[in-house]
Amino acid sequence: MRIIRSVYYKSYKKIYWLSFVLVICCLVLLLVKDAMATHFTAEQLRTLFVLGIAVYLWVADPIPTGAGSILIIALLMVFQLADSMEEAVVGFLSPAIYFIFMLSIISQVLIKAGVDGIVAQFLLKMSKGGPKFIIIGLPLFSLLLPVLLPSAVARFKMLLPLIDRLNDYFALGEQSPFRKYGIHVIGMINQHATMIVYTGGGFPILASQLLRDYQIADLGWLDWFLLMAPPIWIGSILTLLFVYNYISRQSRKISYSNVPSSTSSILKEDQGEPSKQMWIVSISFFVMVLTWVVTDPQQVPLLLPPMLLVVFYAIPKIDLVTNSDIRKLDWENFLLLGASFSLGSVLETNGTASQLAQLLMKVVPEGAGVVLSVSIIAIMVFILRFFFIVPSSAIIVIFPVVMSYSHQVGLPPVPLALLIIMIVGSMIILPIHTTTTYLASQTLAYSRKEQVIIGLFSSTVFFIIAILAALYFW
Repeated sequence: MRIIRSVYYKSYKKIYWLSFVLVICCLVLLLVKDAMATHFTAEQLRTLFVLGIAVYLWVADPIPTGAGSILIIALLMVFQLADSMEEAVVGFLSPAIYFIFMLSIISQVLIKAGVDGIVAQFLLKMSKGGPKFIIIGLPLFSLLLPVLLPSAVARFKMLLPLIDRLNDYFALGEQSPFRKYGIHVIGMINQHATMIVYTGGGFPILASQLLRDYQIADLGWLDWFLLMAPPIWIGSILTLLFVYNYISRQSRKISYSNVPSSTSSILKEDQGEPSKQMWIVSISFFVMVLTWVVTDPQQVPLLLPPMLLVVFYAIPKIDLVTNSDIRKLDWENFLLLGASFSLGSVLETNGTASQLAQLLMKVVPEGAGVVLSVSIIAIMVFILRFFFIVPSSAIIVIFPVVMSYSHQVGLPPVPLALLIIMIVGSMIILPIHTTTTYLASQTLAYSRKEQVIIGLFSSTVFFIIAILAALYFW
């Protein structure tokens, strides 16, 4: 089984690599032809060369991620794009990196304290009406869960065993529509829901920091929620309706007449009194969220509450954060994000992003209205995002370039920035576009064709909603 999954993953990477080479060749030809016309300086051309190498390292993955990230930092010095080592590693000073790591630690603590068990019991109580009831309750719950558990992968790993247990209990079979639907929810809808709050996962944290770094907006927790949640919920509901109807048509209709009418026996197995430790963890976590909601980020830095909470969880009487937990963190991702921020800073500082934007603006017809201009820009973001595996690296490369369009299309910076964030964060056409969709594909609950069809529909829906939201809502 592992061999099959490995081949499955490598086949996608091969397609990515071939597509990537074709796109890069076209861009190189375009740049060589129009470099003088667009007045790229020698430094900017060197920056573009390093950017091309960085994208290759992130997409083709020829060497370990950590080593590739170190190479990018070294190239900034080799090509004299940074005046000093301090300038080359300036990306590692970004609060977003440490915000992501703090929330990763807190997510581990929540699971270690048994909060995931309480969530599981809640879902089991919801499913007393049988599988039909949880078909409605599971996605609704997934759309709110990012507020409580700030990690899409952690939410997936928590809900997958529960779906499998319910599927077995209802005697529906491994390839049942119920299991297929449930895994689509925790693999796709769960990924989309991550963006409803900027504390929902690594990607929205990174995106919110970019808004601050480029002085576009300093959105508070509630501001972000009010802007992002409505369009994401609308897109998720439309996707759910499509998924439900598509799976129902593709699968045999199951009769629920012989399955148990409730999940009381499973519920009895999982019932237990919440521990004192779990209550302490839960209450302190809600205090942190409440602090984000009611305080001004200018007065109370967003990173401060989770930093203090991690320290609180580490005190001897609680002892839920240890040196072993810190060592288990994804330090390759730390190097990737730091190098990405450093490269993004160089792109912005030496004007490469602005010059590249002017070159790409030739695609937009002269005299085009705001609607047409925004639509063309959205298409460009959609195409560029397709060639990135990691949404975090995609947003760091795409964001500074596309944001240079803002003053040229007549759209305020905030709507354009949120459009980029939504399109980049919602693409799930292929399993390797996000971690959760890849984990979902490993369950083999559905075919590659089903993944592409549903992923393409979902990505297209969010693409359209992002354009409409940018024009009329944001």
